[in-house]
This record gives sequence, C-alpha cells and structure tokens, in this order.
Amino acid sequence: MRVYFSGISGTGIGPLAELAKDAGYDVVGSDLARGAIASEIDKRDIDVFYGQQDGKFLQKKYDEAEIDWFVYTSALPADHPELLLAKKLGLKISKRDEFLEHLVKEQGLKMIAVAGTHGKTTTTSMLIWAMRQLNIPVSYAVGTTLGWAPSALFDRDAEYFVYEADEYDRNFLAYHPYIAAITAVDYDHPDIYPTIDDYRAAFQQFENQSENVVKNTTVDSRITLVGELRRADASVVLEVLKNIYNGDENNIIQALNQFPGAGRRFERISDGVYSDYGHHPAEIRATVEMAAELKRRDNYSGLAIIYQPHQNVRQHEVYKEYHDAFLGADKIFWLPTYLVREDPNLEILTPEFLIKTLDNKNVAEVAETNDEFGAKIRQLRADGWLIVLMTAGPADTWLRGVFVV
Repeated sequence: MRVYFSGISGTGIGPLAELAKDAGYDVVGSDLARGAIASEIDKRDIDVFYGQQDGKFLQKKYDEAEIDWFVYTSALPADHPELLLAKKLGLKISKRDEFLEHLVKEQGLKMIAVAGTHGKTTTTSMLIWAMRQLNIPVSYAVGTTLGWAPSALFDRDAEYFVYEADEYDRNFLAYHPYIAAITAVDYDHPDIYPTIDDYRAAFQQFENQSENVVKNTTVDSRITLVGELRRADASVVLEVLKNIYNGDENNIIQALNQFPGAGRRFERISDGVYSDYGHHPAEIRATVEMAAELKRRDNYSGLAIIYQPHQNVRQHEVYKEYHDAFLGADKIFWLPTYLVREDPNLEILTPEFLIKTLDNKNVAEVAETNDEFGAKIRQLRADGWLIVLMTAGPADTWLRGVFVV
C-alpha cells in the first residue's frame, strides 16, 4: 500500500508515518516546514517535500505510482491545495484516526489507548518506557519526541499497540481498544465540543466501545516520581500493566520510578530549566505543584513560571479558572497568547486582562520572547532559580535557544 501523509513532520501525523513505514507500507509525504519529528522522518528514508504545499509534489508522486491513501493533519483547511487535489484524483482520504484503525486491525494488534484531557502524553510515554524495560514487545505511537526511543515503532513480535488517543476533533472515537486507559478529564476544546456534557458524552462513548477500561486511580505509595500528577499517571500505567505482565509487580514499580520523561512534558532543557506542554488551568496547577516540589527538594532560590496561553478561543472558556492555578510560583511571566484555529469574532484577551484574574497577580508581569527577556531569565537561573516554561506553542523553541547552545 502506498500512503501519502500531509503534515508529515508534526507530532500528530509524523509518528503515524513512521509506524506505517516500519509496517512495510510505501510512505511519502509533505509539510510546510520541518517540524518536531523531521529528524526521525529523515532516519526512516521517507520521500518528503518541505515547502509550499501547492499540490505539485503530490501530483508528481501520483504520476510516479498510484497512491492508495491520502492521510492529512487536522490543521489542514478545507481549501488546502493538497486536499483539493487528492479529492480531484479520487484518492481515499482520511485523517489519522481511520488509517490507524485500519493498520491496527490489519496487523492483528491489541490496542491500549491512553485518553484524557491531561496527562495522556506522559502516561503513554511512561507505558511505552515500562513495557520496554519489562521486555514486553510493543508497537506504539506517541505525540511527542522521546529522548530514549523514536516517537513511533512497529515491532513484528508485538501483541500490543500503545497509542495516545486524542479527543480533539473526536479522533479517539474511531478506535475500539482492548484497554482504554483514561487519565484526568476536564472540559477542553470548546471549538469541537460546544458544552461540557458533549465532552463527557464523547469520553463515555469511548469507554463503551472499549473492551476494558482503566481509570485514574489512587496513587500507589511505592511510586516516588516528582509531582502528584505524574505519580497519578504512573498509577494508571501500573493498573494497565497488571493486566498484561505476568512477572513480579515490583519490577513494574522499579521501571516506573526510573521513567526519564518525554519531550515537553516537564522536560529538562538544561540544569534548572524545564519545558512543559501545560496550557489548561488544571495542567498548570499540577505542573506548578510538581515544580514547587522540585524547588523544595533541590533547594532552588525561587520558582519562575513562564506561560504562553494557547488559543484565544480557549482563553474565553478558561480564564476564570486561572485564579489559583499559579499558586506556588515566586514569579510569573505571562506571554501573549499563541493564536491558532481562532474565531475572528472573539476579542483577543490580553496578558494584562488574564493576569488580573490571578490570586497571586502581584508576582506576575507581561513578557515577550525577546533578547531582553532572555537575559532576564538567564540571570534568574544564575541566581539559583528554577525556570519552568508552560506552552503548547513556539515559546518552547525560543527557550531552547536561550539555554541550549
């Protein structure tokens, strides 16, 4: 089968393309620019075009050999040239969910799908890590980079396929998992789910179409990772592994306590500098708690949080929940909102407005990702402060430029 992936170097589509390549499919694709998974795509020797996706590369690949399936990222607009051409050529077209469901069924794998508003990337990564440590063959795909493994892998000896099942665009409802592992659930994605009841109903449907369900449970006292939320995620993984691992349970605990983390999930960028994907008040609250615990444990002089909100449409839904989310931070630097998939009729909520909603607004200030601010946080780090960025946007790249030579 020959599959074309549009948006191939992003964390959503990229791992799926890697998985398809490993499974023996003929894979080609394109992206507007090199994304987070680009270096991994390079290693797979996949034919990729980076640049203006005007349809010329897709047409060229189609003329060379027939394309069976066109898989595209949710970020593609309905009038995207490649999508329009794929329709004109009569290709089978889908987003990632339908293709992945096909691949899992074709390969006879049992899906372990990790879902939830928060923690699913960390939990998925942790499950993959633990299974590898326990010598359980596993195929998988996760929506982030991993410092200790590729973002996706197809193992022909594997019985299980571990996947981060995203609720955005109702993607996860395409799957019928052997085990559904569900982390914390809070209302999110108002552009997809108009009400909290609609959101909860989607998760209930996901549970109903799964053979087995493991939910967020009591934290196991044997798990010693930093952060209550991370310990809770590890406890979910423990419950999943009890269903598929026949060895000593202490081996699972040992593997979990050695989890090195995943890309942009409280990821250590350099000494005392971390980057996290948190952009929802509940995620922020948990990350600040984790950072404050690390500050106390390692005797940092102070805790500085840098925050870049994600989507103005989301800010209109969640701004009232920010009030206590940053308690524990000694300084808060609030960046302008990263704007993507926006409603043009909504007023842009400014950093000044959002800061006023905080209980500890006295320690917060507006900031910009420029050289002056970079020098400021470098000085804080030199003074012994712990620096933590929370963003789902480009501030992560900026931070790495400030602290990683």
